[in-house]
Amino acid sequence: MDKLLSNFKIKVPEVIFLKDPESSALGQKIISGSIELIDQMGFESFNFKKLGIHIGSNESSIYRYFESKHKLLVYLSSWYWSWLEYRVVIATFSLEGAREKLNRAVEIIADEVKEDSNFTYVNEVALNRIIVNESSKSFLTKAVDQENKAGNFQSYKSLIQRLVTLIQETSPDYPYAKSLSSTLVEASLHQHFLGDHFKSITDCQSKGPADFLADLVKKTLS
Repeated sequence: MDKLLSNFKIKVPEVIFLKDPESSALGQKIISGSIELIDQMGFESFNFKKLGIHIGSNESSIYRYFESKHKLLVYLSSWYWSWLEYRVVIATFSLEGAREKLNRAVEIIADEVKEDSNFTYVNEVALNRIIVNESSKSFLTKAVDQENKAGNFQSYKSLIQRLVTLIQETSPDYPYAKSLSSTLVEASLHQHFLGDHFKSITDCQSKGPADFLADLVKKTLS
């Protein structure tokens, strides 16, 4: 396990940032402060001037790390997907059966998020709320193809590819492993959103979508 964890880091594609925010105290304050503000006011109302005031830094200093608030949102989304994959790797490492690993991975992706003490400058609970409410804004843009080609969404695709592998190991003849994997990830976000805002059109209000998605996987691959 130690060797596995040493080879798996919370890694965000370098193309997203100008300077790695994990490399300095200010960079980490930018990440923690942006999570706090976006969670409080929403991405539309958020800007670097407000972030600078919030963390007690010049706005110009933030631009040394990120060229725009869009790139900062892409960073936060990428960090979250990489962290979620990290959790899947840890939780499934000691499991033997392919279906057991898949079920555990789906549970982690869909379940309620709790703070991870291994990353003290990131509030994963608040970040999860941002991902549920705001993450689609990181790729629903005119520049999505260009940014995808540049590698901005590697963390998101890596998590989905890990699910693809687990589905293929569980049911080698199932022809839609990629579609099912991406559907599971997006359905988890959507059902959490509905549970928070449109409760009358979801059955996943109190416990979240973990049971629903587990049932979907079971019946789809049976």
